[in-house]
Amino acid sequence: MRGVDHVLHQAGLGSVPRCLFDPATTVGTNVGGFLNMAIAARDENVKSFVYAASSSSYDDHPGLPKREDCIGKPLSPHAVTTYANELYAEVFARSYGLPCIGLRYFNIFGKRQDPGGAYAAVIPKWIVAMSEGREVMINGDGSSSRDFCHIANAVQANILTALVPSPSDSEIYNVAINEATSLEQLAGYLTAIMRAYGIDVGNKPRRKAFRVGDIQHSRADITKARQLLGYEPEYRVFAGLEATVPWYLGRMRKLAQHLPEHAFMKPCADTAPDPSPPGNAGAFT
Repeated sequence: MRGVDHVLHQAGLGSVPRCLFDPATTVGTNVGGFLNMAIAARDENVKSFVYAASSSSYDDHPGLPKREDCIGKPLSPHAVTTYANELYAEVFARSYGLPCIGLRYFNIFGKRQDPGGAYAAVIPKWIVAMSEGREVMINGDGSSSRDFCHIANAVQANILTALVPSPSDSEIYNVAINEATSLEQLAGYLTAIMRAYGIDVGNKPRRKAFRVGDIQHSRADITKARQLLGYEPEYRVFAGLEATVPWYLGRMRKLAQHLPEHAFMKPCADTAPDPSPPGNAGAFT
Protein backbone atom coordinates (compact mmCIF):
# COMPACT_ATOMS: atom_id res chain seq x y z
CA MET A 1 0.00 0.00 0.00
CA ARG A 2 2.96 2.36 0.27
CA GLY A 3 2.58 5.24 -2.16
CA VAL A 4 -0.90 4.05 -3.20
CA ASP A 5 -3.71 6.62 -3.43
CA HIS A 6 -6.66 4.42 -4.42
CA VAL A 7 -7.30 0.76 -3.66
CA LEU A 8 -9.66 -1.39 -5.72
CA HIS A 9 -10.02 -4.61 -3.71
CA GLN A 10 -11.57 -7.31 -5.90
CA ALA A 11 -10.06 -10.47 -4.41
CA GLY A 12 -12.13 -13.18 -2.76
CA LEU A 13 -13.69 -16.61 -3.11
CA GLY A 14 -17.14 -16.74 -4.65
CA SER A 15 -19.59 -19.51 -5.52
CA VAL A 16 -22.46 -20.65 -3.32
CA PRO A 17 -21.75 -24.39 -3.88
CA ARG A 18 -18.08 -23.96 -2.96
CA CYS A 19 -18.82 -22.10 0.28
CA LEU A 20 -21.45 -24.66 1.29
CA PHE A 21 -18.88 -27.41 0.77
CA ASP A 22 -16.04 -25.57 2.51
CA PRO A 23 -17.31 -22.60 4.56
CA ALA A 24 -14.12 -22.20 6.62
CA THR A 25 -11.96 -21.42 3.58
CA THR A 26 -14.49 -18.95 2.20
CA VAL A 27 -14.79 -17.14 5.53
CA GLY A 28 -11.04 -17.10 6.15
CA THR A 29 -10.28 -15.77 2.68
CA ASN A 30 -13.09 -13.26 2.29
CA VAL A 31 -13.26 -11.80 5.79
CA GLY A 32 -9.66 -12.30 6.90
CA GLY A 33 -8.34 -11.11 3.57
CA PHE A 34 -10.61 -8.07 3.65
CA LEU A 35 -9.34 -7.09 7.10
CA ASN A 36 -5.71 -7.47 5.97
CA MET A 37 -6.39 -5.09 3.09
CA ALA A 38 -8.38 -2.58 5.13
CA ILE A 39 -5.76 -2.42 7.90
CA ALA A 40 -2.95 -1.89 5.39
CA ALA A 41 -4.98 0.84 3.64
CA ARG A 42 -5.66 2.53 6.96
CA ASP A 43 -2.01 2.40 7.99
CA GLU A 44 -0.88 4.00 4.72
CA ASN A 45 -3.65 6.65 4.67
CA VAL A 46 -4.96 5.80 1.22
CA LYS A 47 -7.47 8.25 -0.26
CA SER A 48 -10.14 5.69 -1.11
CA PHE A 49 -10.72 1.98 -0.50
CA VAL A 50 -13.21 0.50 -2.97
CA TYR A 51 -14.09 -3.16 -2.44
CA ALA A 52 -16.09 -5.87 -4.16
CA ALA A 53 -19.34 -6.50 -2.33
CA SER A 54 -22.07 -8.78 -3.68
CA SER A 55 -25.75 -8.98 -4.51
CA SER A 56 -25.84 -11.95 -2.12
CA SER A 57 -26.38 -9.38 0.64
CA TYR A 58 -30.01 -9.26 -0.53
CA ASP A 59 -30.53 -13.03 -0.52
CA ASP A 60 -34.02 -13.76 0.89
CA HIS A 61 -35.37 -10.20 0.60
CA PRO A 62 -38.32 -10.56 -1.81
CA GLY A 63 -38.45 -7.00 -3.15
CA LEU A 64 -37.49 -6.16 -6.75
CA PRO A 65 -35.54 -4.26 -7.85
CA LYS A 66 -32.98 -4.55 -5.06
CA ARG A 67 -32.22 -1.28 -3.29
CA GLU A 68 -29.09 -0.69 -1.24
CA ASP A 69 -31.03 0.12 1.95
CA CYS A 70 -33.16 -3.06 1.97
CA ILE A 71 -31.22 -6.30 2.46
CA GLY A 72 -32.27 -9.76 3.53
CA LYS A 73 -30.98 -12.60 5.67
CA PRO A 74 -27.97 -14.55 4.34
CA LEU A 75 -28.71 -17.88 2.68
CA SER A 76 -25.10 -19.11 2.50
CA PRO A 77 -21.73 -18.66 4.21
CA HIS A 78 -20.63 -16.63 1.18
CA ALA A 79 -23.44 -14.14 1.81
CA VAL A 80 -22.36 -13.89 5.45
CA THR A 81 -18.84 -12.96 4.39
CA THR A 82 -19.94 -10.23 1.99
CA TYR A 83 -22.23 -8.69 4.60
CA ALA A 84 -19.50 -8.93 7.26
CA ASN A 85 -17.18 -6.98 4.98
CA GLU A 86 -19.78 -4.24 4.61
CA LEU A 87 -20.01 -3.99 8.40
CA TYR A 88 -16.23 -3.86 8.77
CA ALA A 89 -16.06 -1.18 6.08
CA GLU A 90 -18.57 0.96 7.97
CA VAL A 91 -16.59 0.54 11.20
CA PHE A 92 -13.28 1.41 9.52
CA ALA A 93 -14.83 4.52 8.00
CA ARG A 94 -16.31 5.63 11.31
CA SER A 95 -13.40 4.66 13.55
CA TYR A 96 -10.41 5.50 11.36
CA GLY A 97 -11.75 7.87 8.72
CA LEU A 98 -10.86 5.44 5.93
CA PRO A 99 -13.20 6.01 2.94
CA CYS A 100 -14.57 2.47 2.34
CA ILE A 101 -16.98 2.17 -0.58
CA GLY A 102 -18.60 -1.16 -1.47
CA LEU A 103 -19.83 -2.22 -4.91
CA ARG A 104 -22.55 -4.87 -4.85
CA TYR A 105 -21.89 -6.75 -8.07
CA PHE A 106 -24.76 -8.52 -9.83
CA ASN A 107 -23.53 -11.47 -11.93
CA ILE A 108 -20.54 -9.91 -13.61
CA PHE A 109 -19.44 -11.61 -16.85
CA GLY A 110 -16.92 -11.13 -19.63
CA LYS A 111 -13.90 -12.63 -21.31
CA ARG A 112 -11.23 -14.50 -19.32
CA GLN A 113 -13.63 -16.13 -16.85
CA ASP A 114 -12.64 -19.76 -16.34
CA PRO A 115 -15.28 -22.10 -17.82
CA GLY A 116 -13.88 -25.20 -16.14
CA GLY A 117 -14.56 -26.78 -12.78
CA ALA A 118 -17.57 -27.26 -10.57
CA TYR A 119 -17.74 -23.59 -9.58
CA ALA A 120 -17.55 -21.96 -12.99
CA ALA A 121 -19.93 -19.09 -13.75
CA VAL A 122 -22.85 -19.96 -15.99
CA ILE A 123 -21.99 -17.78 -18.99
CA PRO A 124 -18.43 -19.03 -19.72
CA LYS A 125 -19.50 -22.58 -18.95
CA TRP A 126 -22.38 -22.39 -21.44
CA ILE A 127 -20.33 -20.66 -24.15
CA VAL A 128 -17.73 -23.41 -24.13
CA ALA A 129 -20.31 -26.21 -23.87
CA MET A 130 -22.34 -24.84 -26.78
CA SER A 131 -19.27 -24.33 -28.95
CA GLU A 132 -18.24 -27.95 -28.35
CA GLY A 133 -21.72 -29.34 -29.01
CA ARG A 134 -22.16 -30.44 -25.41
CA GLU A 135 -25.40 -30.32 -23.44
CA VAL A 136 -26.24 -27.18 -21.48
CA MET A 137 -27.76 -27.66 -18.03
CA ILE A 138 -30.22 -25.28 -16.36
CA ASN A 139 -30.79 -25.37 -12.62
CA GLY A 140 -34.57 -25.29 -12.13
CA ASP A 141 -37.22 -24.66 -14.78
CA GLY A 142 -35.38 -21.86 -16.57
CA SER A 143 -37.48 -19.03 -15.17
CA SER A 144 -34.87 -17.99 -12.58
CA SER A 145 -33.52 -14.58 -13.52
CA ARG A 146 -30.38 -12.56 -12.87
CA ASP A 147 -29.15 -9.04 -13.55
CA PHE A 148 -26.20 -10.01 -15.77
CA CYS A 149 -23.65 -7.21 -16.01
CA HIS A 150 -20.71 -7.00 -18.43
CA ILE A 151 -17.28 -6.43 -16.90
CA ALA A 152 -16.87 -3.06 -18.67
CA ASN A 153 -19.74 -1.71 -16.57
CA ALA A 154 -18.01 -2.90 -13.40
CA VAL A 155 -14.74 -1.26 -14.45
CA GLN A 156 -16.58 2.02 -15.04
CA ALA A 157 -18.17 1.79 -11.58
CA ASN A 158 -14.79 1.16 -9.92
CA ILE A 159 -13.12 4.15 -11.56
CA LEU A 160 -16.03 6.46 -10.79
CA THR A 161 -16.18 5.29 -7.18
CA ALA A 162 -12.47 5.82 -6.61
CA LEU A 163 -12.34 9.27 -8.18
CA VAL A 164 -15.76 10.84 -7.54
CA PRO A 165 -16.13 12.26 -4.02
CA SER A 166 -18.55 10.18 -1.96
CA PRO A 167 -21.22 11.82 0.20
CA SER A 168 -19.79 9.90 3.15
CA ASP A 169 -16.83 7.70 4.04
CA SER A 170 -18.99 4.57 3.91
CA GLU A 171 -21.34 3.91 0.99
CA ILE A 172 -22.74 0.93 -0.89
CA TYR A 173 -23.69 0.97 -4.57
CA ASN A 174 -25.34 -1.61 -6.80
CA VAL A 175 -23.41 -2.43 -9.97
CA ALA A 176 -25.72 -3.92 -12.57
CA ILE A 177 -27.94 -2.77 -15.45
CA ASN A 178 -31.44 -2.98 -13.86
CA GLU A 179 -32.52 -5.74 -16.24
CA ALA A 180 -33.68 -9.26 -15.31
CA THR A 181 -32.68 -12.00 -17.75
CA SER A 182 -34.00 -15.51 -17.20
CA LEU A 183 -31.77 -18.53 -17.72
CA GLU A 184 -34.08 -19.51 -20.59
CA GLN A 185 -33.52 -16.10 -22.21
CA LEU A 186 -29.78 -16.33 -21.62
CA ALA A 187 -29.63 -19.69 -23.40
CA GLY A 188 -31.58 -18.16 -26.29
CA TYR A 189 -29.22 -15.19 -26.57
CA LEU A 190 -26.16 -17.43 -26.63
CA THR A 191 -27.77 -19.77 -29.15
CA ALA A 192 -28.44 -16.84 -31.50
CA ILE A 193 -24.88 -15.52 -31.19
CA MET A 194 -23.39 -18.99 -31.75
CA ARG A 195 -25.48 -19.43 -34.90
CA ALA A 196 -24.14 -16.11 -36.19
CA TYR A 197 -20.70 -17.78 -36.03
CA GLY A 198 -21.97 -20.86 -37.84
CA ILE A 199 -22.20 -23.02 -34.72
CA ASP A 200 -25.28 -25.25 -34.46
CA VAL A 201 -26.08 -25.53 -30.76
CA GLY A 202 -28.45 -28.45 -31.26
CA ASN A 203 -30.58 -29.61 -28.37
CA LYS A 204 -32.34 -27.28 -25.96
CA PRO A 205 -30.93 -27.00 -22.43
CA ARG A 206 -31.70 -29.85 -20.06
CA ARG A 207 -33.24 -29.11 -16.68
CA LYS A 208 -31.92 -30.33 -13.35
CA ALA A 209 -32.79 -29.66 -9.72
CA PHE A 210 -32.79 -26.10 -8.38
CA ARG A 211 -29.48 -25.45 -6.59
CA VAL A 212 -29.49 -25.15 -2.80
CA GLY A 213 -28.65 -21.63 -1.60
CA ASP A 214 -29.63 -19.93 -4.85
CA ILE A 215 -32.32 -17.28 -5.09
CA GLN A 216 -35.09 -17.27 -7.69
CA HIS A 217 -34.85 -13.72 -9.03
CA SER A 218 -32.45 -10.80 -8.83
CA ARG A 219 -32.54 -7.33 -10.38
CA ALA A 220 -30.81 -4.19 -9.15
CA ASP A 221 -31.97 -0.64 -8.69
CA ILE A 222 -29.01 1.43 -9.94
CA THR A 223 -30.53 4.85 -9.22
CA LYS A 224 -28.10 5.63 -6.41
CA ALA A 225 -25.00 4.91 -8.51
CA ARG A 226 -26.43 6.93 -11.37
CA GLN A 227 -27.22 9.94 -9.22
CA LEU A 228 -24.15 10.01 -6.96
CA LEU A 229 -21.46 8.56 -9.22
CA GLY A 230 -22.65 9.31 -12.72
CA TYR A 231 -22.67 5.57 -13.46
CA GLU A 232 -24.32 4.59 -16.73
CA PRO A 233 -24.00 1.00 -18.03
CA GLU A 234 -22.32 0.88 -21.43
CA TYR A 235 -23.34 -2.72 -22.20
CA ARG A 236 -26.76 -4.33 -21.97
CA VAL A 237 -26.88 -8.12 -21.72
CA PHE A 238 -26.98 -9.07 -25.41
CA ALA A 239 -24.29 -6.55 -26.37
CA GLY A 240 -22.11 -7.82 -23.54
CA LEU A 241 -22.52 -11.40 -24.74
CA GLU A 242 -21.68 -10.36 -28.31
CA ALA A 243 -18.47 -8.81 -26.99
CA THR A 244 -17.65 -11.88 -24.89
CA VAL A 245 -18.31 -14.90 -27.12
CA PRO A 246 -15.67 -14.12 -29.81
CA TRP A 247 -12.89 -14.16 -27.23
CA TYR A 248 -13.78 -17.69 -26.11
CA LEU A 249 -14.14 -18.96 -29.68
CA GLY A 250 -10.80 -17.45 -30.67
CA ARG A 251 -9.16 -18.77 -27.54
CA MET A 252 -10.42 -22.27 -28.15
CA ARG A 253 -9.20 -22.26 -31.76
CA LYS A 254 -5.70 -21.25 -30.71
CA LEU A 255 -5.59 -23.78 -27.88
CA ALA A 256 -6.76 -26.54 -30.19
CA GLN A 257 -3.68 -25.84 -32.29
CA HIS A 258 -1.09 -25.46 -29.55
CA LEU A 259 -2.16 -26.89 -26.19
CA PRO A 260 -3.89 -29.89 -24.62
CA GLU A 261 -7.53 -29.45 -23.73
CA HIS A 262 -6.99 -29.16 -19.97
CA ALA A 263 -4.79 -26.07 -20.40
CA PHE A 264 -7.67 -23.84 -21.54
CA MET A 265 -6.84 -20.81 -19.44
CA LYS A 266 -3.03 -20.92 -19.69
CA PRO A 267 -1.41 -18.25 -21.89
CA CYS A 268 -0.60 -19.15 -25.48
CA ALA A 269 2.73 -18.11 -26.97
CA ASP A 270 1.02 -16.55 -29.99
CA THR A 271 -1.80 -14.86 -28.09
CA ALA A 272 -1.21 -11.50 -26.46
CA PRO A 273 -2.98 -11.73 -23.09
CA ASP A 274 -4.95 -8.89 -21.56
CA PRO A 275 -2.89 -6.86 -19.07
CA SER A 276 -4.94 -8.20 -16.19
CA PRO A 277 -7.80 -10.66 -15.58
CA PRO A 278 -11.20 -9.44 -14.32
CA GLY A 279 -10.33 -10.29 -10.70
CA ASN A 280 -13.31 -11.47 -8.74
CA ALA A 281 -15.77 -10.94 -11.57
CA GLY A 282 -16.15 -14.64 -12.26
CA ALA A 283 -16.98 -15.35 -8.67
CA PHE A 284 -20.43 -13.77 -8.69
CA THR A 285 -22.61 -16.50 -10.19
